Amino acid sequence: MKAGLSRVDVAPSVAVSPIGIGLWLELFKARLSGLVVLTTLAGFYLGYQGDVDWILGFHCICGTTLLAFGAAALNQLLERDHDALMARTEHRPLPSRKLTPMMVFTVGLVVSVVGFIQLWRWVNPLTAILGALTSVSYLLVYTPLKRVTSLNTAIGAVPGALPPLMGWTAARGHLSVEGWGLFAILFFWQLPHFLAIAWMYREEYRNAGFVMLAVQDEDGRKTARQAFSHTLGLLPISLSPFAFGLSGRLYFVSALLLGLGFIYSAHRFSRRLDRAGARQLFLYSILYLPLLLLMMVIDKTKL
Repeated sequence: MKAGLSRVDVAPSVAVSPIGIGLWLELFKARLSGLVVLTTLAGFYLGYQGDVDWILGFHCICGTTLLAFGAAALNQLLERDHDALMARTEHRPLPSRKLTPMMVFTVGLVVSVVGFIQLWRWVNPLTAILGALTSVSYLLVYTPLKRVTSLNTAIGAVPGALPPLMGWTAARGHLSVEGWGLFAILFFWQLPHFLAIAWMYREEYRNAGFVMLAVQDEDGRKTARQAFSHTLGLLPISLSPFAFGLSGRLYFVSALLLGLGFIYSAHRFSRRLDRAGARQLFLYSILYLPLLLLMMVIDKTKL
C-alpha cells in the first residue's frame, strides 16, 4: 500500500544513501533535465552566428543544467508528501526516505545558485535572469497550482518552454522573434505531451490531490480535444524556423511530416479515449521533439 501523508511527515528515521548515482539522477530528474539541456543546446546552436564559441556554449549548458537540477530537487522537496501517494513517484529519494528534506533543500539551493552565477558571470545577465525566472515560476507558480487548477498544465508550459530561449539569448545576447518562435514550439509541444501523461496516470493524480484536466474530465473528451487542438497549433508554429530563415527546405518538409504524424496520434487518442491511445500519443511526442530539433540543427542556414 502506498505511503500516506503522515507516514512521510513523522518517519522516525531516514535511510540516507548519498553515494548512489541512481539516487541523484532520480532527484535531479535526469530525463527531464536532459530535455532541458537538449532544447537549450539547440537554441544556442541555431542562434549563434559564425563559428560557434563552444566555450560560451559549455558555460550556457552547464549553468542551465545546474538550474534544472536545482529546480528538480526543490520541486521534489515541495511535493514529497504527494509523491508518496503515487506509485510512479513513491520511490523517489524523499518519499522513500533515502535522503532527508534538509539535504535536498541544501543541494537544490546550492546547485541553483551556482548555475545562476555561472550564467551571469560567463554567459550574460539576460540568460541568467531567464534561468532564474524559469526556476522561480516552476517552483512557486506551477508547483502549487497543480493542486488548485487544471490550468496548471498551460501555466507550467511557460517555464518548460524557456530553455531554448535561454540558449538563443546566450548566443545572441538579446531577445528576438526567432527566439520566441523556439519558445512557442516548446510551449505547444508540452501540452499534448503532458495531457497524455495525465490521462495515463489520472487515478494516481486523483488520489494524490492534483487538479488535472484528465482527473476532472471523466469521459476524456475535453482532454482529447485540447491535445488535438494543440497539435494543430503546433504545426504552423513548428515551421517558424523556416519562415525566419534559420533552417532550410529539408527542415520544412521534416517538420511538416512530423507535425502531421503528431496530429494523427492526437486524433487516434480522441477516437479511442483509453490508456493505450494516450500512451501512443505520449510515445510519439517523445519521438517528435528530438527529431524536430535534430532536423532544425542539421538544416541550419548559414547566417
